[in-house]
Amino acid sequence: MLLKTEKVNFWVRERIKKEQVNKYMYSDKDFVNEEEIFSLLKEKNNPDSSYIEDILEKSLSIQTLTLEETAALLNVKDDNLWRKMKEKALEVKKKVYDNRIVTFAPLYMSNLCVNNCLYCGFRKDNFSVKRRKLTLEEVAKETEVLAGQIGHKRLIVVYGEHPATDVNYIKSTIDKIYQVKVKTKNGYGQIRRVNVNAAPLSIEALQELHNIGIGTYQVFQETYHHKTYQEVHPSGTVKSDYQWRLYCMHRALEAGVDDVGIGVLFGLYNWKFEVMGLLYHARELESKFGVGPHTISFPRLEPAAHTPFIQKARYKVSDKDFEKIVVVIRLAVPYTGMILTARESADIRRKVINLGCTQTDASTRIGIGSYSERYVRQEGERQQFILGDTRSLDEVIRELAQMGYITSFCTAGYRCGRTGKCIMDLLRSGREGKFCKLNAILTFREWLDDFATEETRRIGEELIEREIEEVRGKMPQVYDNFVQYYERVKRGERDLYF
Repeated sequence: MLLKTEKVNFWVRERIKKEQVNKYMYSDKDFVNEEEIFSLLKEKNNPDSSYIEDILEKSLSIQTLTLEETAALLNVKDDNLWRKMKEKALEVKKKVYDNRIVTFAPLYMSNLCVNNCLYCGFRKDNFSVKRRKLTLEEVAKETEVLAGQIGHKRLIVVYGEHPATDVNYIKSTIDKIYQVKVKTKNGYGQIRRVNVNAAPLSIEALQELHNIGIGTYQVFQETYHHKTYQEVHPSGTVKSDYQWRLYCMHRALEAGVDDVGIGVLFGLYNWKFEVMGLLYHARELESKFGVGPHTISFPRLEPAAHTPFIQKARYKVSDKDFEKIVVVIRLAVPYTGMILTARESADIRRKVINLGCTQTDASTRIGIGSYSERYVRQEGERQQFILGDTRSLDEVIRELAQMGYITSFCTAGYRCGRTGKCIMDLLRSGREGKFCKLNAILTFREWLDDFATEETRRIGEELIEREIEEVRGKMPQVYDNFVQYYERVKRGERDLYF
């Protein structure tokens, strides 16, 4: 046992490579300037309505907002201005992404972790948790359910920070996921894109992941406030190193990873400060690499078993302020994908999906092995936190269709090279939406035929009819070719795309 502990401790000590952080620093400082954030939030405390109107028009031109402009949006107090901001946020989203919503499922690979984050149910000192990682056989079983019974095409695979789930384990599990192919009613189910949520890695490890074909690499800073970060991530753990985590996206882009995702765990510190931190991060990546975050996530603190910190957290975000967070992020970083998670209740998700979100999970289970074991109630000792919405993918898709949103299962852009700077240019120009409109219809047709209940299929087909008419009117030059593809999908062909 001692030997095992010594090996883990050695792994922890060797984890951080300071030279891969210092190369990006400004002398001895990182890019998050707290004094400037507080100063701007104070300076822009009472923004003029005409100034806000100008900012909204800039956002609609798909330009990243400045720090000053974002601080002004965060400080709007007038309800009428907030209504205009909400309307403009949805307009921005539709200009860039049309009426598409992408769905995915999280797949937790392990709950092993060397860190001790005060807010996390999987922290190492939470001894109520039964620790385990999925075997490759179990990974296959989970994937068979997700791809073959529920109908997901995208996963976000989630790993704790531990030597037992190092880069070799990550690679082997992703490879196993891509191997799974399951016969369905009319076609087959298969995961076509695997995004990764894992601990910060070195440039060398990130190059290995890039080489096996991962999608977005996602690391959340949790909080950009330095003092709070140290308070919730105890010293002596890998995660206590603020800069090692902060510069992970720099290392990923340097390693060749095409798309990166950032995020904040709202509720650890003041929400306005955190939104500014996200903008600092986006602008820093744009400045250094010409590519901003492919996605931004904005989860809120949720209850977790035997985790008292959450009950006494001082900065919990109200539902009203959560809506404001979503609106300002959409306006400040207009090209980015915005991920709304099942941490939120179904009611909240209905509201904020109309504020500019582009992605959401469904049929979500976050216990280790929970998809194939099919437990129906949430088990605190088994989960990192408690979910707010556990509805099935079918239920979520049906509701989205009733709201006028088409669920897209398309992953063509990633396989055609529309990633990195290429996708950023397409998103800013609005051209990406044209590709995706066509592919969304094709993949939605696939899913309806292979997985939908009768009611969802009926509602979905009504939506598809409207979408096809829109293609006929707005893209007549590709309409005939598109209809041929659509008929081939109806006859059972799969994975056709433009």
